[in-house]
Amino acid sequence: MSLTSPDTTAGSTADATRHVVQEFIAARVAGDVERLVEIFADQVDWQLAENPAVPWIRPRSTGAECAAQFTDLAEHTVAEDARASVDTFLVDGADAVLMGHLSGTVRATGKSFEGPFALHLTVEEGRITRHHLYENSLSIAEACTAN
Repeated sequence: MSLTSPDTTAGSTADATRHVVQEFIAARVAGDVERLVEIFADQVDWQLAENPAVPWIRPRSTGAECAAQFTDLAEHTVAEDARASVDTFLVDGADAVLMGHLSGTVRATGKSFEGPFALHLTVEEGRITRHHLYENSLSIAEACTAN
């Protein structure tokens, strides 16, 4: 009798989560909004601190609305200046956390923003059901505000 037995269900859940999150990242990098709609669940627990000064930050709840955030962001920022790096990618069952750094430039003001981020995703039945993003909202708001 073994005192420890591998939990293959948890391992396979984590593997499935990692795969979906990698697909999500690839779709974001490619700007593939159609694929993002497929990856997001029909209803998503979306959390991103409301920030009236930032046109791409607003409440979202459907998969299509969540995927459209990429289009909104691209419309309001300079693509050539957009940077995001992931320093940490943790997976525990259905949950994944990505931490890193992001930066960009707001098209309307020409001002840049930067800062660390943490993204908590949950994957259920092969689709993202939770998207909670924590970022430097002050830097982003200041970049969106004309002087």
